[in-house]
Amino acid sequence: MKIEDILERLPHRFPFVLVDRVLEVEAGKKIVAIKNVSYNEPYFPGHFPGRPLMPGVLQIEALAQAACLLCAATQKDLIARRGVVLAGVEKARFRRPVVPGDQARLEVEVAAQRGPLWKFEGRLLVDGEVCTEISFSAALGPADVPHPGPLPKGEGV
Repeated sequence: MKIEDILERLPHRFPFVLVDRVLEVEAGKKIVAIKNVSYNEPYFPGHFPGRPLMPGVLQIEALAQAACLLCAATQKDLIARRGVVLAGVEKARFRRPVVPGDQARLEVEVAAQRGPLWKFEGRLLVDGEVCTEISFSAALGPADVPHPGPLPKGEGV
């Protein structure tokens, strides 16, 4: 799945799209995606000057966006109408910093799903080394908030 496909399924837009490519997706089970961490990310000048680190909360957000794409692959029509929102982070561990030049591999698996609530296990890896591990949950968004849909032709990221 390339960026055009991702933008059709995520409500996020620049500068908050944190998934660049999906390598594999198995509906209802797992997703593997990539986030290329560039020095040009808007948060690096302030986090931290002279020693840029990707904030932990954005690492969690990248994994949550991958989970949203997994939900979309599983229940496309429902997710297109309602979207998915982060409902909670039950556990998060940060093992190694993520820095400019890293290619983050986002691995998310469905741990459980009941009605509108999904539980996930996620890992962010760089060069095969675990940087972040989280257990988190997401839920269907409200019925009255539409997804923005694909970008108009000629409008890039």
